[in-house]
Amino acid sequence: MNDSIFTKIIKGEIPAYKIYEDERTFAFLDIHPKQPGHTLVISKKQIEFVWDLDDEDFAAVMITVKKVAAQLRAVLASPYVGMLVVGIDVPHAHVHVYPFSTNEQSRFVPDQSAEPDHAALAEMAKKLAF
Repeated sequence: MNDSIFTKIIKGEIPAYKIYEDERTFAFLDIHPKQPGHTLVISKKQIEFVWDLDDEDFAAVMITVKKVAAQLRAVLASPYVGMLVVGIDVPHAHVHVYPFSTNEQSRFVPDQSAEPDHAALAEMAKKLAF
């Protein structure tokens, strides 16, 4: 199996705006965020679907999702944090975690073709890193 883009990020072959890492999970900013602070939490094991992770890795991902959500709320003073599991864009188990204040913000669909704002992402990663 070829390494996914997320496995390449874990290995440091592709740069990312990391905000958290432990022995089983890695969390980094989405380069096309729904809202500033939109984070992807991934398993360090390259398994295509979240639902196919073994129980220990699934639990580790969800514990990291909870930690990231708490960090987003604390640092960004966001009243709400959304969680989304889609599983069709990258064949590597991941969960989207994003802060929002209004229903409109929770439904925002980012422009995937837009050039990422690297300066804003770097500043947000510094702010959220823990």
